[in-house]
Amino acid sequence: MMERRRMDAALLVLFLGHLAAALEVPLDLPQPPTITHQSPKDYIIDPRENIIIHCEAKGKPHPSFSWTRNGTHFDIDEDPNVTMKPHSGTLVVDISRAKAEQYECVYQCTARNKHGTAVSNNIVVRQSRSPLWSKEKIKPIVVQEGVSLVLPCRPPVGLPPPIIFWMDNYFQKLPQSSRVSQSLNGDLYFANVLREDSRNDYICYARFPYTQTIQQKQPITVKVLNMDAINDTMAAFYNDTDLFSEEPADERKPTFLVPSGPSSSKTVLRGQVLEMECIAEGLPTPEISWTKVSGVLPAKRTSFLHYQRTLRIVNVSESDAGDYRCTGRNQLGSVHHTIHVTVKAAPYWISGTPRNLVLAPGENGVLTCRASGTPKPSITWAMNGIPIENSPKDLSRKVEDDTIIFTDVQTGSSAVYQCNVSNDYGYLLSNAFVNVLSEPPRVLTPANKVYQVIKNHRALMDCASFGSPIPKIEWFKDSRSSTLDGDPYIHHDNGTLEIQVAQAVNSGKYTCVARNMLGIYENHIYLEVKEPTRILKQPEYKVVQRGRSAVFECKVKHDPSLIPTMTWLKDDGELPDDERLIVDSDSLTITDATENDAGVYTCIMNTTLDHDSASAELTVVEATPTPAVLSERPDAPTDLELTDQKKRSVQLTWTPGDEHNSPIQKFLIQYEDILHHRGHWHNLTEVLGTKTTAHLKLSPYVHYTFRVLALNAVGFSRPSFPSRMFKTEAAAPDENPTGIQGFGTEHDNLVISWKPLTSLQSNGPGLHYKVMWRQKTVDSEWTTVTVANTSKFVVSGTPTFVPYELKVQAVNDHGAGPEPVIAHGYSGEDLPVAAPENVQAVVRNSTVADVHWDPVPSKLIRGHLKGYKVYYWKERNLHKHNPHHSDQQVLTFSGNHTHGMLPGLHPFSLYSFNVRVYNGKGEGPASLTQQFETPEGVPGPPTSLIVTNPNLDSLTLEWNPPHVHNGRITGYTLKYQPVNNSNELGPVEELALPPNETSYTLPNLKYSTRYKFYLNAKTVMGAGPAISQEAITIMDEAVASRQVDIATQGWFIGLMCAIALLILILLIICFIQRNKGGKYPVKEKEDAHTDPEFQPMKDDDCTFGEYSDNEDHKPLKGSRTPSNGTVKRDDSDDSLVDYGEGGDGQFNEDGSFIGQYSGKSASRDTAEGHESSEAPSPINAMNSLNSFV
Repeated sequence: MMERRRMDAALLVLFLGHLAAALEVPLDLPQPPTITHQSPKDYIIDPRENIIIHCEAKGKPHPSFSWTRNGTHFDIDEDPNVTMKPHSGTLVVDISRAKAEQYECVYQCTARNKHGTAVSNNIVVRQSRSPLWSKEKIKPIVVQEGVSLVLPCRPPVGLPPPIIFWMDNYFQKLPQSSRVSQSLNGDLYFANVLREDSRNDYICYARFPYTQTIQQKQPITVKVLNMDAINDTMAAFYNDTDLFSEEPADERKPTFLVPSGPSSSKTVLRGQVLEMECIAEGLPTPEISWTKVSGVLPAKRTSFLHYQRTLRIVNVSESDAGDYRCTGRNQLGSVHHTIHVTVKAAPYWISGTPRNLVLAPGENGVLTCRASGTPKPSITWAMNGIPIENSPKDLSRKVEDDTIIFTDVQTGSSAVYQCNVSNDYGYLLSNAFVNVLSEPPRVLTPANKVYQVIKNHRALMDCASFGSPIPKIEWFKDSRSSTLDGDPYIHHDNGTLEIQVAQAVNSGKYTCVARNMLGIYENHIYLEVKEPTRILKQPEYKVVQRGRSAVFECKVKHDPSLIPTMTWLKDDGELPDDERLIVDSDSLTITDATENDAGVYTCIMNTTLDHDSASAELTVVEATPTPAVLSERPDAPTDLELTDQKKRSVQLTWTPGDEHNSPIQKFLIQYEDILHHRGHWHNLTEVLGTKTTAHLKLSPYVHYTFRVLALNAVGFSRPSFPSRMFKTEAAAPDENPTGIQGFGTEHDNLVISWKPLTSLQSNGPGLHYKVMWRQKTVDSEWTTVTVANTSKFVVSGTPTFVPYELKVQAVNDHGAGPEPVIAHGYSGEDLPVAAPENVQAVVRNSTVADVHWDPVPSKLIRGHLKGYKVYYWKERNLHKHNPHHSDQQVLTFSGNHTHGMLPGLHPFSLYSFNVRVYNGKGEGPASLTQQFETPEGVPGPPTSLIVTNPNLDSLTLEWNPPHVHNGRITGYTLKYQPVNNSNELGPVEELALPPNETSYTLPNLKYSTRYKFYLNAKTVMGAGPAISQEAITIMDEAVASRQVDIATQGWFIGLMCAIALLILILLIICFIQRNKGGKYPVKEKEDAHTDPEFQPMKDDDCTFGEYSDNEDHKPLKGSRTPSNGTVKRDDSDDSLVDYGEGGDGQFNEDGSFIGQYSGKSASRDTAEGHESSEAPSPINAMNSLNSFV
């Protein structure tokens, strides 16, 4: 028992003594591998993209990599689809030649060098799946108003599970409420249905996040009916539907649709999200409430979704186990359901992952693997990837459960140890190396660094160091007469020297000395203590009449070595861009004031180290004539009294002053912080003019005095006399700085910036900031420094462009603020060092080419990828041998593109191009210059076309070749056609001409005729645009002499007049005969027909009568009508009139029309047609028309 106690004590001493030994080893020193980046344990991939399984590691020498697949060695060289990135263990699987399913396996990466072996987690690779919805025919759902209803979604099973939502045909989300809501499994629940729930487009959608695809279920039709109103016809119509209820739906107390029964159970893992739902039906709609039977709900982690139907608790812990009760209640009663929640836990770290150990020969150390879980996990150790029980024996190493103790280590015993913690719900695997080094000290903080602080603020000077054994740090100032110990200096374990209240005498040169048994190293830094910035004359409250001017003064004192900048704000925003606002070095003037100028104006004086600000309000009142009753500003309130004093609140009461004929509209309460901003009054709150008390919420560590101003229609009163002082106690900060950013200004630094807390937010004296950072992709500890009086910190010596996790926590003398949230940033960028590879061009056509390239690995981009630039230029035309260099053109493709299109190219040309990647810093080197040729295109038009040597029957055409060949000219096409006096074109003649011709004579043309000519050139790609010209052949003089203008002959004029008179007489006779309406005997009509059965009938007595001469109603030959002069409704052919009078038609599912034509034809004037009593169809009518033609 005594020996066990001694061992425990030794372990504690060793652990405490070497806690600081978990140092980051500089990469120029020998060290075992450390895995810096790996794919997640459960790795879901997109099957459309190449599979990339990450494994990155660092070490000295740089480690080599190997993989196992499903527990056996994976020979990458044997698989042509798999490659490993150079200087990396990352695998790239090309799925263009293989299916992604072949690579759904369990992978593990090993990184090794001569000092040890590190292993990754087991990476389970699975491809995402977004299956289609199974096809189904969903019958309409008919329910009675008031009953409950569930619309099932049942989405296809995907990986990961899809996101479910309900929308209509117009892609609008369906409205949900406490009556209608979606369950966790996607079903849509109605506590009771209303008539307005009737619709035919309830559509469930499933969105699969990895493939960004959306699947749609067939629309569901819901019809809500009042059963008393359903008649027999409606019942017959709904025979083919699902009718859920035939009983009247009365009001009823709630019952649960989900879950069923009085109780249920649920198991959730620690750290995950617990979601429980209770969905009730009833009429009226039940309200849902939740309670925890065995405790209270965690307020900060609890939320209610889906109108209280879902209880959600995030970041579950063991304390969340127990019984939860949901209650559904309406006016008629209530129902309860109890859910028993059990919390299990996959393994989790208690004190962080095991830390790397750097030990000097002969030193002692401890590796600790502290983890917990439910059920309790088992812990196993391995060394260099081999179970420790199978590893070579080492007398300096002893394993005790979750701890390995090293005593008197020797050179050559460096190794990587793996700690595996597992239970039924998961595992943790962590690598930690033991590196045995003998290394003299070195200081990592940049030499001659200058620190600047404001007087009376905290000063922190860094001395980050490395060595093995761990160096001891000492500080000296100026003459180095003695070490800096005791007041006012504080030494931190990481080597930082702190001065809590810096004064001018603390300025000077400081020396930091790091020493161990192997050597000594010193570094010099400088501290400059500056005078604070103070506003000596603050702007004051102003009331001006409209149209007048207002001047706010702001006079400042600052340290002469700091450059100040003054900024004015209006209502905490930028000043309006208005020439009436004039900003001078120490004042702001507002001319010609308007109502829009009213507000709070703030003067801010900034330097690189501090700032000061002051505010004042401007009130603009109307310039009115002197009223009959004189109103004035109210008198100042009096008798200020403080009561009900608490740590962070107090009640202020006062007595209003005289209103002076204008009611008080409000009271403005201001405060002065005598401790931090003596003489500065700040607005705290406002209350109505009818109140004389105010409950004031206060901040810690402030010495408050209050005053009150009254406002009426004229303006503000003078301030009241200040109240007595009320001091609030100091406390730890309530909040941390905001706006945390991480970026680099140089390729080897990281600038961490934040918005500092105000003095009011500090909550106590000694405000400073704990700045923490670590590489995101490296399993490393947080590096922490403490700074004060600044809003940024520069981390030097960082790798180029690596992601970092950042935290900034506010701390004062009374404690630290809340746990800060993690922000993300990157160290500085540098120019890319690699060019895109595998650059090639694919010519799409004569003017467009596609350029393809392989993306540059992200490590070689060394910055935020902005995109790629393609530089291209034309070398020469291929039909010319002389070079013709054109200006270089650049196309930029933003983002992670691997191809781009080059438009607007010249056909039949030789082009050169290269590709460069660029980041925020600039462009990388150019790729190897490649060339491509554009194919021939169609040529341009001939440059000219002229007509020469016109004769009676021939013309000569002359032309010049196209200016733009776009290829080799293979010939010309000449087309021509005559044009008459009315500009109508005649037939086209076409000739093919050889490429070397530039003129051609056209024979056999008509004399005195205008011709239009079209000429275009051709290449193998086709004919180009044509150039046109017109010309007229010469008239024959003999023919011209015989031509007489006939229109001028007298006999011709007389003949035309006689013809016109005859036409007029005939028109008059026809008009008279038409109006006469004569009849002709039946016999004549009968003789005209060959059908003996065809006999016309009189309208009145059905006897045979005479025909009317009105031809408008005569039937077409071959058409048919019924013998009674009507159209039968059920005949197969329908009239064209029936088409126009059709009523409500219906369509089959395939779109065919199945409705009957409604509406009746107009009654016929006579019995038209013969041979049949069928109604004329559109087809018969067309046949009849064809018989006439």
